[in-house]
Amino acid sequence: MRGVVAIVGRPNVGKSSLFNRIIGERLSITDDASGITRDRIYGKASWLNQEFRVIDTGGIILKDEPFSKEIRAQATLAIDEADVIVMVVDARASITDEDRDVIKILHKSTKPLIIAANKVDDGSFKDYIYDFYALGCDEVVGVSALHGVGVGDLLDKIVENLPPERKDPYDSDVIKFCLIGQPNVGKSTLSNAIVGEERTIVSNIPGTTRDAIDTMFTWHSKKFVVVDTAGIRKQGKIYENAEKYSVLRAMQAIERCDIAVLILDGTQELSEQDKRIAGFARETNRAMIIAVNKWDIVPKTDKTMKEMTEKIKVQMPFLDFAPVIFLSAIKKERVHILIEEVEKVYDNFNRRVQTSVLNDVLLDAVLLNQPPLFNGNRLRLTYATQDDVMPPSFVLFVNDEKHMHFSYLRYLENQLRNSFEFSGSPIKFTLRKNE
Repeated sequence: MRGVVAIVGRPNVGKSSLFNRIIGERLSITDDASGITRDRIYGKASWLNQEFRVIDTGGIILKDEPFSKEIRAQATLAIDEADVIVMVVDARASITDEDRDVIKILHKSTKPLIIAANKVDDGSFKDYIYDFYALGCDEVVGVSALHGVGVGDLLDKIVENLPPERKDPYDSDVIKFCLIGQPNVGKSTLSNAIVGEERTIVSNIPGTTRDAIDTMFTWHSKKFVVVDTAGIRKQGKIYENAEKYSVLRAMQAIERCDIAVLILDGTQELSEQDKRIAGFARETNRAMIIAVNKWDIVPKTDKTMKEMTEKIKVQMPFLDFAPVIFLSAIKKERVHILIEEVEKVYDNFNRRVQTSVLNDVLLDAVLLNQPPLFNGNRLRLTYATQDDVMPPSFVLFVNDEKHMHFSYLRYLENQLRNSFEFSGSPIKFTLRKNE
């Protein structure tokens, strides 16, 4: 991941539309009413084989309008987090006082700044962009977020200005895992229990840990790094000033680790926020473990490990591959089970399957359950090979790569999991047409 790009500007110039265009999906709500996007929204983009994060912000308003202070604060925080700033303006409108207000804020930063003059839907509006050089920025690119015009040129400029990709500071034999979850589920207490010393601040006040904290330790002659992340709060509270870096740092921690350990509070019911945090990690294709903390104070007459494991699997079916363990960080009970599980899952995350054995398993699976028909033709799997690990990634050669139903891929994944040890690790499939 090369860095972070913040998209800022006054309201109603097309920031969210440009954000959606860059990341390739509709994460942001787009509406003609100003002030629709009030919170920062994070997405991942890729251009010229370079990956980076993009932050969509609410419009910066300096006058006293509803939500104006909150929106301005969020944009300021996004600017602080960013490596490159893209200011969006309306090419069809002349420079407004609000544009000048925004640029004053941006010029206080030393970050690379690009102006995206939006709504250049055809060549007749191209000359409109030159007026915006008066804002004091050397880089002005005409774009149409609606139609995609000029977005490639903008992305070229963004990639040129991103910092070099950060190198992993740890040796390849170091197993890296991060602790993620809501505030006050015991992540810092667990981190301290793992390393055996008070390296992170522990408090019963939610949100004490603001940044991701790396701690290296050795266990049974193997080197590990545990990353304690800030608690990810609910939408609406997640972006308050005191939380300014927590979400982005937690995401970055997940991406640079091998394994994400989702910490749940055993005394509480599984919440939508727990699922949302799990979704963050699942999208990164990292290995995962679910750790239910505070098990020492859960009345065993109310819940058993088996019952709670089944409930978690039902409520988070997208993590059905993740092992569930139970522990007490404060009493240091069963903490060693977590480390053992991290080691096992890491091995599974790096597992390679011999090509001949892989094909035996998958072709047997096809004989047991034929792929579905599409337009009267039977989809055929002829060959498979593994092309990568972390996660284990398999290339399937088929006669029609565009119409393989996800449910059949799920069936093939289950057959692989029944035959090989992939507990805790996602599995990735790529379909290729037979030549």
